[in-house]
Amino acid sequence: MRKRQVVLRRASPEEPSRSSSTASSRTVRGVRYGECQKNQAAAVGGYAVDGCREFMASNGEEGTVVALTCAACGCHRSFHRREIVTEVVCDCDSPPSTGN
Repeated sequence: MRKRQVVLRRASPEEPSRSSSTASSRTVRGVRYGECQKNQAAAVGGYAVDGCREFMASNGEEGTVVALTCAACGCHRSFHRREIVTEVVCDCDSPPSTGN
């Protein structure tokens, strides 16, 4: 019986990249943009964020300036917290179950 094991974890930017040593597993990395960190009250000397929880790309072709603008808050993608998500996929063989 073949089992597929998926492990998701967040990698810190300081963590070195790890390569897979076995042929049956692979590492897939992706980037997710979380909550908006833009200080909306900087002009008056305060601190306030708008509460946008996740970057949602505006309708636009990928790679254009429009696609880099958040549809929820209107900020550029660089104001949103960048999270690197690592997925380790392992196709593992396991012994058959004995049905105890």
